[in-house]
Amino acid sequence: MSLSPFPHIDFRTLRNYDFQCLNKIPNSRFDVKFSNKFRQTTRTITKAQGSSCIEVRGVEYRAPGTHHNLLQNINFSIPERSLGLIFGKSGSGKTTLLQLLSGLSKPTSGTICIQRYRSNDGSPIEPPESLSPNRVGIVFQFPERYFVADTILEEVTFGWPANTSREQLALKLQNAFNSVGLHNISMEESPHNLSGGYKRRLALAIQLVETPDLLLLDEPLAGLDWKARADVVRLLKHLKKEVTLLVVSHDLKEFSGLVDHSWKMEMGGNLREEPLPFYK
Repeated sequence: MSLSPFPHIDFRTLRNYDFQCLNKIPNSRFDVKFSNKFRQTTRTITKAQGSSCIEVRGVEYRAPGTHHNLLQNINFSIPERSLGLIFGKSGSGKTTLLQLLSGLSKPTSGTICIQRYRSNDGSPIEPPESLSPNRVGIVFQFPERYFVADTILEEVTFGWPANTSREQLALKLQNAFNSVGLHNISMEESPHNLSGGYKRRLALAIQLVETPDLLLLDEPLAGLDWKARADVVRLLKHLKKEVTLLVVSHDLKEFSGLVDHSWKMEMGGNLREEPLPFYK
């Protein structure tokens, strides 16, 4: 019996994607000839070996030109390949924290880092390293509103370096699309024609292409019907086996059986660890 949320997809292999449209991209951008061997790749998104945590230590944030902290002495850690959830009232500072974690804003004080630990005794392997914004993906609320391209291929590759090879592109796309269950999707289809749930999957795939250390999601269930919401929850249950997820959401019931760690953001920007309410 498959434990995958997409039992009709074999996540060990990739044979059903149509990446021949990559040949239509001018060679001035992708200078290596596309090879069909990547249609058979078995690589999946993997992370570095060993235990590690994303750690936030003493983070405070004050908007430039103001004297009032929006976030107060934030401290928490989230182990790799787990799902953390932050909840709280609107305006409490949840999205501001995501912006700091993603590198869109800089903390007024404190550090955001990756700490790696030995598996046998839990001691640090090395001093913590700063969490680079290049290693963080973020999916904003209603991400489909920010789609700008006419095709899925153009949407996914928007902003990529000009010297990216076709082989590298095909491999990364296959890994990301396979992870989110975009099965048999045409890369030449318009992203605006996808269903609501599939648009969310595409937004996730765009961020997973670079295999981030941390993936942030701001209200990932907002605006979806019940079926699409259930599909996204099942997808995140699968994804947390591959990448560390931190979710901001008001939809506590849907996430109650999925969350490994949870925190409540109080008004005034104070974060404290708190279990989710119990739902039958």
